[in-house]
Amino acid sequence: MSPPHQATDSLSRSISNAGYIGAASSRPAQSVWDRIRPYIAIARPDHWPKNVFMLLGVALALFYHAELLSWNQLLPVLWGVLATCIIASSNYVLNEILDAPSDRNHPTKKFRPVPSGQVSLPLAYAEWLGLGICGLAIAATINAAFFWTAFTLLVMGLVYNVPPLRTKELPYVDVLSESVNNPLRLMLGWFVVSAHAFPPVSLLIAYWMIGAFFMAAKRLAEYRGIADAAVARTYRSSFGYYTEERLLLSTIFYVTCFALFLGVFIIRYHLELILTFPLIAGFIAYYMKIALKPNSAAQAPERLHRERGLMVYLSVCLISFVGLMFVRIPLLYELFNVTPSPVPPLWQL
Repeated sequence: MSPPHQATDSLSRSISNAGYIGAASSRPAQSVWDRIRPYIAIARPDHWPKNVFMLLGVALALFYHAELLSWNQLLPVLWGVLATCIIASSNYVLNEILDAPSDRNHPTKKFRPVPSGQVSLPLAYAEWLGLGICGLAIAATINAAFFWTAFTLLVMGLVYNVPPLRTKELPYVDVLSESVNNPLRLMLGWFVVSAHAFPPVSLLIAYWMIGAFFMAAKRLAEYRGIADAAVARTYRSSFGYYTEERLLLSTIFYVTCFALFLGVFIIRYHLELILTFPLIAGFIAYYMKIALKPNSAAQAPERLHRERGLMVYLSVCLISFVGLMFVRIPLLYELFNVTPSPVPPLWQL
């Protein structure tokens, strides 16, 4: 017969186990949606609106190659946008997987699906591979130029995320390698329409530099948001080098390069666009104001739509830019002593 204290301990354990089982059984089982949702989240479909910028490439290609304007272009454009979104999601999944160890040191990103343990890593890797293959398969149905540009976009995800390169950990290289996706998106839009001509290099570089400006502003907002250099370094090793001053100076460098190459494009192709410069300069200043706010939306560009003033200003800039593409002002060419472009636009007012 067991001693009294052993019997009491046994009874206590039984009651405890019974309580645990009861609690576990009362816990609702995860639904299929609850199990799938983290895998959708790491593909970041909420970031897909970024790919709308490839439509600028579509518009420019049609503007300067009027003979290609046709309703038959609509389906390839839709397929192109879909392929670009899927390939971008493949890169996002890889980013989520490989960033998980450092994200655990971030005050908010530690709650993402991978660092918080909501995702099976083998399944996540399968998702990354499957999305990449699917995106390239769609790209291959469009044309060779589009396919190889899409392939480059996928490779840049590897360059940015995978050791030993993992350029996201290298100061300045992180911003430049991430923002190169901007001109790639413009090229994807262009090649959907015109596979046998190349978009203006000056505009591609300008697109790259404005992307670098946005990425540097994002880094600045993140660095200020963490507000602890030691913690920032554990989250992103490049923050061991960055300071607020260095990040701020880099934004000035990138936006200056953007203005230079955009000016080259405007003088070469359509001088009337120079009238948008005051608006663009104002937008840059407005964006920096937002980036310097506490808990800035610039840390997560998908939140920028909440900045209604910025969105209205951006709309004004875009409408002005597109509208001036259809206008000829001969006086400007005389004032600036510029020869009009020999490339005829699609429409002219």
